[in-house]
Amino acid sequence: MLERIRSLEDAIGRAREYLVCGSHANWPGFRPLFIRKVHDGKEMPPHKDWVRKVYLPRMEKALTRAEKVLGQLID
Repeated sequence: MLERIRSLEDAIGRAREYLVCGSHANWPGFRPLFIRKVHDGKEMPPHKDWVRKVYLPRMEKALTRAEKVLGQLID
């Protein structure tokens, strides 16, 4: 459970860094499930709106749930 929480915190940190300075654009965590966007032969990074409005809320919600479960296990 602790490893899951660490990985979620890492993913949230990478997403926030990507939004600020564009680093981690090729991180496998942003990889699409089915089709990668390609423009002029180059793979496109994820759209920043998608990261901000979809990816981050999902990861933050998963982190909250994992912390809640860990709290219940400890009690």
